[in-house]
Amino acid sequence: MNKETDKKLIIVSAPSGAGKTTIVKHLLTCIPELGFSVSATSRAIRAGETHGIDYFFISAREFRQRIDEGDLLEWEEVYPGSFYGTLKSEVFRLMKEGKHVIFDVDVVGGLNIKKAFGNDALSVFVSPPSVAELENRLKNRNTDSPETISKRIAKSRWELEFAPKFDYILINNDLETAKAEILEKVLNFINN
Repeated sequence: MNKETDKKLIIVSAPSGAGKTTIVKHLLTCIPELGFSVSATSRAIRAGETHGIDYFFISAREFRQRIDEGDLLEWEEVYPGSFYGTLKSEVFRLMKEGKHVIFDVDVVGGLNIKKAFGNDALSVFVSPPSVAELENRLKNRNTDSPETISKRIAKSRWELEFAPKFDYILINNDLETAKAEILEKVLNFINN
């Protein structure tokens, strides 16, 4: 699917709270040739988020319409009525600009992108050191209710089962170590 360009894709997936967004931001800072694929979602915008920067925030109705029209590379209804996905137009825009594309996506979406792009994509699963540590991280970021955290932990247990399907598992026990490890891995992938 990536035959018209020599650009590569870096897919970063993880359970919520494992550190994937922090890892992606680090890679974007260190590798100027990377372009971030902004995902689309139908969930409500959170404080501090910006449309077109953090996500493309669209209604569930519009999201369903885009699914029907084949505008999405991958998508998933993560929670009832809460869709996430990758717009094909966003990916190909970045490639046209000469960028390697990096994704911050859920586990199922990550595997679907990997399937579409094969060896042109490196799929990375960011794993917390334990589910207990993941729960602590979710509580400490103070963005979700206790009920939402419980749902995220249950989903995280399920997502952790997918880790072996990824090209590379990054255990985020110490953030600085994880950042150095993933930077080396991604640079090797892009340059070979």
